[in-house]
Amino acid sequence: MSITIIVIYTIAITLLFFYCIMQLSLAIHYIKFKRNLKKEETIFTIPESEYPYVTVQLPVFNELYVVERLIDAIAAFDYPADKLEIQLLDDSTDESFEIARKKVDYYHQRGIDIKQIRRPERKGFKAGALEYGLREAKGEYVAIFDADFVPFPDFLKKTIPHFLLDDKIGVVQAKWDHLNKDYSILTKMQAFALDMHFTIEQQGRNAAGYFINFNGTAGVWRKATIEDAGGWKADTLTEDLDLSYRAQLKGWKFSTLKM
Repeated sequence: MSITIIVIYTIAITLLFFYCIMQLSLAIHYIKFKRNLKKEETIFTIPESEYPYVTVQLPVFNELYVVERLIDAIAAFDYPADKLEIQLLDDSTDESFEIARKKVDYYHQRGIDIKQIRRPERKGFKAGALEYGLREAKGEYVAIFDADFVPFPDFLKKTIPHFLLDDKIGVVQAKWDHLNKDYSILTKMQAFALDMHFTIEQQGRNAAGYFINFNGTAGVWRKATIEDAGGWKADTLTEDLDLSYRAQLKGWKFSTLKM
């Protein structure tokens, strides 16, 4: 019995040791990335006349309490109106669908290219909704936000220029922020874990040239990348991870952005 415990303990300690070594490596790469961050940010600017057409996809399902806030945030984007399309991919079955429809109509009447899209059948959940909307998307680039996100107005102006630096960049992933970080000790711990993921994990791995994944929201895809990688697939619980790795295996690069 004692030998079994010693073996299990030794294996666990060994795995933790190698995990810590890997994290240390990523931390070193992140520090190098951070040193070059300000220099890179000064480069990532282009004239407004050169901004490409962008489609923003908002997959939602029964998001009664946040759907209006989401639409308001996207409608406030500081981006040329003639180069922006907004798709509310709404599979809702409750009263939020009608609430969202009124909000969409409000902004549509004010000249914003926004539409509420409802599929005939809700197949494939989020992945199915994104694939369905992609068939009608007019944008060369596709930004995706979940219902609980409130992106800053300059989001697209900070992400889109990254694509123009390299034709092989297929995704730009932005860091998540927190609305309720100081609400409780639990939210503080969750915020800390996410912050570590987007700094040490995402930016460190990206700086080292390792594979990383799109986190399902707050990022922008090159439409050609999605199509080249085979599109969104609903036969997995992690459609974002699945498409990310298929795209990188095809040779596409990912870029991270500190917002």
